Amino acid sequence: MYPLTRHRSKPAVPVAGKYRLVDIPISNCINSGFNRIYVLTQFLSVSLHRHIANTYKFDPFSNGFVEILAAQQTMERADWYQGTADAVRQHLSRLQEDWIHDVLILSGDQLYRMDFRQFLTTHRQGGADITIAVIPVRQDQCSGLGIVRLDERGQVVDFFEKPKEPALVERLRTPESWIEHKGIAARGRTHLASMGIYLFKRDVLIELLSRVPYYTDFGKDLFPDTYRRYRVLGHLFDGYWEDLGTIRAYHEANLALTSETPPFNFYTPQGVIYTRMRFLPASRINAAAVEHCLISDGCVVGAGTKLCRCVLGVRSQIGRQVTVRDTVVIGADRFETDEEKQRNRSLGWPDLGIGDGSVIERAIIDKDCRIGRNVRIVNARGVTEDEGPNYVIRDGIVVIPKGVAVPDGTVI
Repeated sequence: MYPLTRHRSKPAVPVAGKYRLVDIPISNCINSGFNRIYVLTQFLSVSLHRHIANTYKFDPFSNGFVEILAAQQTMERADWYQGTADAVRQHLSRLQEDWIHDVLILSGDQLYRMDFRQFLTTHRQGGADITIAVIPVRQDQCSGLGIVRLDERGQVVDFFEKPKEPALVERLRTPESWIEHKGIAARGRTHLASMGIYLFKRDVLIELLSRVPYYTDFGKDLFPDTYRRYRVLGHLFDGYWEDLGTIRAYHEANLALTSETPPFNFYTPQGVIYTRMRFLPASRINAAAVEHCLISDGCVVGAGTKLCRCVLGVRSQIGRQVTVRDTVVIGADRFETDEEKQRNRSLGWPDLGIGDGSVIERAIIDKDCRIGRNVRIVNARGVTEDEGPNYVIRDGIVVIPKGVAVPDGTVI
C-alpha cells in the first residue's frame, strides 16, 4: 500500500470517499451485536487513534466499547509486535475476564460485509475449538492466499499458506459438487481460501499463544499446525470480499464502487458501515460532466470539468476544465482560507486540490495534495514501477503521496 501508508497505518487509509478501512470490521461487529472491541495498533497510528476516538462512542450503560491497545514496553517485553498472533499474545491479560468465552480475530484492511452471528453459530454448534471463515476462489488465485481443504463435515483437514507447486495446489482442491451442495454456485471456483477471519475458544487461544511463544502469525505459523491437534472448522462465506493490501487492489476496489451495480453496496439499510460524523456542506457541481462517480461531502467541482469513473473524498476541490478519469482523489482535512491561498501562492504553491486545465488518469491523489494548473498525470512513459520527487508508480498506477505539491505544467 506504500505510499498511502507513508504517514498512516493501513487501517487508517481512506476508502469509498468518506470511510476508513478500519470502519469495515468495526461496523461488521456492531451490526452483529458484538460491541466489545479491541483495536491493536502499532505503526503510524496517530490518525487511526484520532479517527476511532472521534467515531465510536457507546452509551455508558451498554457495556460496549472500542478500545485501542497500542504496542508498548512492559517489564516482561520491550519489543514491537512480531506479527498478528504476537500482537494478541502481548495482550492476553485482556482475555482473562470471566465474560469472555470466544475471541473473534479480524483484519483491518479488507472490504466485506458479514453477519458474525452466523459465524458464531457455526463455531458453537460444531463444537469447534477454532473456526476459520473461508471463501471459494479460482485456482489461479491460490498462490496469494492461505488455502484450506475441508472434509464432508466441514472440518479442516489440510492448510497451506500461498501454495505455488501445481501438485500441492491440486491436493488442496475442493470438489465443485461439495461447494454447490452447500448452496453456493461454484462457477469454476475449486479452492477454499482463508479470509483471515478467525474465531477461537478463549481458553484454546490462550493455551496456543502461551505454549508456543515463537508463533508470531496466525496464517503462517499457527494454522498449519493446530488443525491437526484441535477441532478446526471452516465457515463458508460467499459474499463480496476483497483484501485491499496492494495499490492495485485498493485502486480497483474503489473504482468498482462507482458502477451502477457495485459489487459492494454501501446503499443499504442492512449492515450499515459507520464512520466519523462530519459537519460539511453539500458538494457543489458547476456545469461539469459526471459519469459513474462517488462524490463525498464538501467537494467543489469547477465548470467544464469532466469526471469519469472517479471517487472524490471529502473536501476535494477540482478546478475548471479539468479531466479526471479512473482516479481516486482522497480529498483534504480542511478548507483553505483566502489568506492562506494568497500566502501559499506567493511561495509558489498551488491551492489544495486540482488546478484548472489539468488532466489526471488512472491515479490516486492522496490527502491534502496540491496539483497545479495544466498538470498532466497520465503515466506518459507507460512504466509499471517508478518513483520521483513528487510521485510513486505502482502497477502502472500513479500515486501522488499525501501533502505533496505538483507545480503548474508538470507532466508525469
